[in-house]
Amino acid sequence: MDKTIADLRKDYTLQSLSEKDVNSNPFIQFRQWFDQALAAQLPEPNAMTVATATVNGQPSARIVLLKGFDERGFIFYTNYNSHKGQQLAENPQASLVFWWAELERQVRICGSVEKVSENESDEYFYSRPLNSRLGAWASEQSQVIKSREALEQRMQELQIQYQNQDVKRPQHWGGLRVIPTEIEFWQGRSNRLHDRLLYTRLDDGSWKIQRLSP
Repeated sequence: MDKTIADLRKDYTLQSLSEKDVNSNPFIQFRQWFDQALAAQLPEPNAMTVATATVNGQPSARIVLLKGFDERGFIFYTNYNSHKGQQLAENPQASLVFWWAELERQVRICGSVEKVSENESDEYFYSRPLNSRLGAWASEQSQVIKSREALEQRMQELQIQYQNQDVKRPQHWGGLRVIPTEIEFWQGRSNRLHDRLLYTRLDDGSWKIQRLSP
């Protein structure tokens, strides 16, 4: 008999996570885990869910790619006129979730959101392949379009227009930085008794570490 959805389960047994083993700085701890995800050759280890909400509290979420992080926060790039861009302009709060299934790990990040500098957006934009730069002009992200053919036609027109020319960054496209107030590291454990360590930013900029019940 085929299993039902309710029957689907996996027991997590790979690793554990204890307070004595983690770094007191969550950004260093994230770097360690991210480097381990890279070393494990996971598919797109920088893929993350970005959850936003309207001013009325209607949530939405989607997968984007992390493109940089340091102690200022976690950066991704988007069209500022997209649904997420509009929501973050109205309600500049977001949550990020990384799920590395092969390592039985999850990282959850919550915080405020700001635009990165023009220079940072330019630097990343000009590092992208030509067709990706053109795509930022071709796509009116999140807007209703007539057809796939219309999108491809717009792309072809831009390829002709910008042949042998520099492609400038659209002002409606750039980076967003999530400035965390909380970062939670989750390690799967057997019998659903998972390890959860929550870093909370204090007023003096330091971080408090607490264990959460699974």
